[in-house]
Amino acid sequence: MFRAPFFALLIAVAALSPLAARAADKAVTVTGEATLSVAPDTAIIRIGVTSQGKTAREASDANAQKMTAVLATIKESGIPDRDVQTSRLTLQPQYDPNKAGPARLLGFQVTNQVTVKIRDIEKLPNILDKAIGAGANEMSGIEFVVSDQSKLLDQARDEAIADARRKAELYAKAAGAALGPVVAIAEEGVANPPRPIAAMRATAVPVAPGERELRAVVSVSFELRQ
Repeated sequence: MFRAPFFALLIAVAALSPLAARAADKAVTVTGEATLSVAPDTAIIRIGVTSQGKTAREASDANAQKMTAVLATIKESGIPDRDVQTSRLTLQPQYDPNKAGPARLLGFQVTNQVTVKIRDIEKLPNILDKAIGAGANEMSGIEFVVSDQSKLLDQARDEAIADARRKAELYAKAAGAALGPVVAIAEEGVANPPRPIAAMRATAVPVAPGERELRAVVSVSFELRQ
């Protein structure tokens, strides 16, 4: 006794399916893009000291002396403790690579490296020069970043949506249709990650932060109306 209403429902759904499909087809999907070029305002450096000695104690003492001076210089430059963090600390034996037979121990090498966040990017060259003068001889990279990236990305997203609407209006006009409301939005891309500079020996060199590109890409579907 319940079969008749069930089959009636199936018939009704089948009849509506072509209409739903035709409605779904009356849409235009475009990609909107926006790119902002922004000067970085923060630098992240990894800098430290590598020391050698005949014994582990000798290498460690020499490293500690120089690293203490480097850290003091960084602090005197106005960098707070919260922006300085130890990122690498190693003690390795050093062997004679050219001696045949059993390896001959030459001594030990200690590397102590810290990651420093410099929120005032204009201080970077001066901090590097002072740290190198205090004994820093290793630098594994520099990253230039934009600290307030979220708000800038929101601006790029707004512009990407506007770009998508502009394109959709062109297509709708060319097809003799009117642009309806947005039916779907999908974000396809955001800003590229910070680009690090390759590792180098610490030397006093000019630093050019350049610009970072913040990019937003969205896919937007609009309803088309006749």
